[in-house]
Amino acid sequence: MEVNGARLWYEEAGSGPALVLLHGHLIDSGQWDGQFAAFTRVFRTVRYAARGFGRSDLPAGPFSFSDDLRGLLDRLGIDRASLVGCSGGGATIIDFALADPGMVDALVLVGSSLSGFPFSGELPQALVERRGALERGDVDRAVELGLRVWTDGPRRPEQVDAGVRERTREMMARQDLRPDPHADAHWVEPPAASRLAEIGAPTLAVVAEHDLPGLHAIAALVAREVPGARREVIADAGHHPNMEHPAAFNELVLSFLREAAGGRRRRTSLE
Repeated sequence: MEVNGARLWYEEAGSGPALVLLHGHLIDSGQWDGQFAAFTRVFRTVRYAARGFGRSDLPAGPFSFSDDLRGLLDRLGIDRASLVGCSGGGATIIDFALADPGMVDALVLVGSSLSGFPFSGELPQALVERRGALERGDVDRAVELGLRVWTDGPRRPEQVDAGVRERTREMMARQDLRPDPHADAHWVEPPAASRLAEIGAPTLAVVAEHDLPGLHAIAALVAREVPGARREVIADAGHHPNMEHPAAFNELVLSFLREAAGGRRRRTSLE
């Protein structure tokens, strides 16, 4: 589908209220293979590959991930949706909720990044080495280093499900092999980190036990600043907990979205 000058790949199925899944920016929409069928039983579910990821293209020039989300919803005739976003996809839906609050029913943030958040401390050494490997064109080494940080965390690789690790490896490798046409992503202004109190949608911040400290700090900040938001930790998981523990993740998200829908119905009946 053509959106804002880019071809975006998407998939949709199911009926009912709209639910859109936005993947993390290390991998692609295959992140949601363990969720898509389950969510389509309850929702009109859409997942798509963000500009520059998976089967979506990346024209040169400036763009906004949240503008692309709005354009996709417009093309699909969706005027309101619940949004689930991981990592960079989480930052996208936060920006979208600030720019278009009337289009958001609920937010689920999974190991979310956040525009304008002041990360502190040094990068893990493996990420420094990963950057060098990418500059040398050693994609295999770069992907392995990425897996050590994002998937393994402080655990040994043998303690992570081998199938999950391999699927993550495949998606990360495809991403690392893509050429960079110098397309610059722009985020909401003023940055979202200073505006979380403006978000009115029910919000769940999910973070994995073994994710990076900065992402735990973002989840805690969201829980403090977004009115009524709550934080949940998924044990024994790295940066993509929905892939490692799909059943637990699905139940957590569906329960939250049922609760959010009930709250909307109660508010409507009082108006």
